[in-house]
Amino acid sequence: MPKPRLVILSDLFGGKNPEWIKHYTEILESDFDTQYYDILQLAGISPDNDEANIHSQFINGGIDNVIKALLAYEKKEITILGFSIGGTIAWKASLKGLNVSQLIAVSSTRLRFETKTPNCKIKLYFGEKDLKKPDPKWFSDLKIAGEILQNESHQLYLQQKNAFVICKNLR
Repeated sequence: MPKPRLVILSDLFGGKNPEWIKHYTEILESDFDTQYYDILQLAGISPDNDEANIHSQFINGGIDNVIKALLAYEKKEITILGFSIGGTIAWKASLKGLNVSQLIAVSSTRLRFETKTPNCKIKLYFGEKDLKKPDPKWFSDLKIAGEILQNESHQLYLQQKNAFVICKNLR
């Protein structure tokens, strides 16, 4: 029986194979057919920009470019794991028809602006110290459970110990 497909979307900084992504792929590749996407590349954004410029380019068309690419590349049912803006892209792509059975988003703070929920299993992770995480009312209004990792900030996903916590719910 073939392994289920897992699509991993990078954070804002992307990269061909960032070191921290290995924390996830090493755990998950035995259970999944994994595909990592550098969202900067899919969006057509140069990594040579500063963070504010990259963020602005994602908000002004880059997110839509990545969604179009995902809809073109991923035709079968997938589980999707997205980090920071990658999780927001996964959410929006699910709403636009990407065939997602399960969506895991980590530190995807822009989700606080979303008012519609994708029709799939959803698991969200945020750091307790991440000031831009959605408030409890957002979780309640959208009827979504989120896991708040104590004493963690926005980039909690870079740490191997948190990769274990996040991946244990995927297996």
